[in-house]
Amino acid sequence: MSVSQLNALISLIEDPDESIFAQVKTELISCGESALPMLEQYWEIHRFGDLFHNRVEALITEIQFTSICEALKAWKESPDQDLLEGALLINKYQYPAFELEEIRHSILKIRQDVWLELNDNLTALEITRVFNHILFGVHEFGGNKQNYNAPQNSYIADVLNSKKGNPLSLAIIYQVIANSLDIPIFGVNLPSHFVLAYLDSNAMPTGCSEKKDYGVLFYINPFSEGTLIHTDEIGEFLGQMDMESDSTHYVPCSNLTIINRMLSNLIYAYGQSGNDEKAEQIKALQEVLKA
Repeated sequence: MSVSQLNALISLIEDPDESIFAQVKTELISCGESALPMLEQYWEIHRFGDLFHNRVEALITEIQFTSICEALKAWKESPDQDLLEGALLINKYQYPAFELEEIRHSILKIRQDVWLELNDNLTALEITRVFNHILFGVHEFGGNKQNYNAPQNSYIADVLNSKKGNPLSLAIIYQVIANSLDIPIFGVNLPSHFVLAYLDSNAMPTGCSEKKDYGVLFYINPFSEGTLIHTDEIGEFLGQMDMESDSTHYVPCSNLTIINRMLSNLIYAYGQSGNDEKAEQIKALQEVLKA
């Protein structure tokens, strides 16, 4: 749509006739994110009345949300379902104007610090010690134990800024960096918790049916600064929750499962804080992944 056509539509936003506005709204939403710069410019012009500003603000919000839904659908249908890109889409829901390259740069800096400490002769345990030293020692990441259920623990921009997160967000950062260095560390979707599994070099991250075939050398708890966990401790944890051991509790999960878990965490967080509107919007995003 041309600039003149956009201007013409925006000029009708303040029309008191609801049927005209409904048509204008449909046209502008169909333009997608390409309409946002001009809508934002008009929103900043103070000579328009409250009706105009309220409608423009609502349009901007709806266009942004629709765009995220479409991007999340495309991510789900992509062959690799890149974990970082999935987390960035969830971050965009809360911070639509945030520079995604800033997040990528922050993670790249941590990756560089890890890479400088690695060499081909290190064992899996030694590699994990390097990761733990860089992430939790040098960069001072840690679990947000004082405000565990806060929504910001699930937004990667907030976690990178505050250095505090929940088990899932810390595990995502850990896994993204590890996988970018071809290190076989993957997330394990435990109930009420989330840990990482370090696989042997020949293991695949899915498809294991018996404990002895998992290919897991050990587990890592990023919420407690990378503490190592053994298989028996996973069983003990499940026993404490009165849950029977299931193979899915011991093997790495898919990136789709991780992003879905991130959305579930946000639904719970917003529900706990009484922000029902946000909770419903996140549920709508989750439906995109389930469709």
